[in-house]
Amino acid sequence: MTLREELARHLHSNFVSVDAERLGGLGKHYKGKVRDLFIGDDEIVMITSDRLSAFDVVLTSIPCKGAILNAIAVNAFAQTADICANHLIEVPHPNIVRVRKADALPIEIVVRRHVTGSLWRDVEADRHGVYEVPLPEGIRKDQRLDDIIITPSTKAEIGVHDEPISRRVILERGLVSEAVLDKAYDVARKLFLRGEALAAEQGLILVDTKYEMGLIDGELILIDEIHTADSSRYWIASEFDARFAAGEPQAMLDKENIRQWLIGQGYMGEGEIPHFPDDVRLDLAEVYCRLHERLLGRPFVPPARDVAETVYEALAV
Repeated sequence: MTLREELARHLHSNFVSVDAERLGGLGKHYKGKVRDLFIGDDEIVMITSDRLSAFDVVLTSIPCKGAILNAIAVNAFAQTADICANHLIEVPHPNIVRVRKADALPIEIVVRRHVTGSLWRDVEADRHGVYEVPLPEGIRKDQRLDDIIITPSTKAEIGVHDEPISRRVILERGLVSEAVLDKAYDVARKLFLRGEALAAEQGLILVDTKYEMGLIDGELILIDEIHTADSSRYWIASEFDARFAAGEPQAMLDKENIRQWLIGQGYMGEGEIPHFPDDVRLDLAEVYCRLHERLLGRPFVPPARDVAETVYEALAV
């Protein structure tokens, strides 16, 4: 059986929700765009589903996406623990992590090496000034920047778009103290450079990524996910120069594939959600599998059993 055939077995039985009542003993339930959190006094059980979001809207599901994201994030936490402590305690199941509870910063720190995606759309619409970060004159789509930049955003509730913001406005609004923000920026830069170097070893370009951080007893720690196909853009390094010179789209191993498909359908987070053909969902699942194999050095093996039942077994409920 091919990988695509194995993934297809999960098209209509993939893991999109949990029974919150059945898991109620784990803590207070919070349903995010992709993860279900059960929040205790000091720890959180984070269950990563196969839900897919784009433009801050939950759209559909992608077979095995949750387990792939979890595996990449856990691997990246281990690769960067010397730079910044993270919230990970244990991984009791491919879709589950048990983590330390932190006071999350109300911002996402987006680090960029290339001008692409939402930043390029902002450049085209002449609204990139909101970040108060200078860009070179005559910048082109997908252009590499000599120095990485940070373009933060606020963290919005589900269904509400994150708001682009500048460092100055973050401080003016009192969202984060200057000392913590300076530390978060410094850590984010170091994390990105590590991720960029690791990606390059696998023939990939880490284009941009977002980090979420929090505080535990005053210590800044990394939370949520890191360097995954949901939180980052990855391009095939060997194809970059030729595609950039020709003005062609880059070869992508991340969620941007589905964003571009949605834009082609005339959807950018507003209005009716387009229908997702099975082939489109399987195409993205295969992209995530290819990134898993590149970053972890081993192929992703789709589960043989129903994911939901194995999740409940792992959590002994």
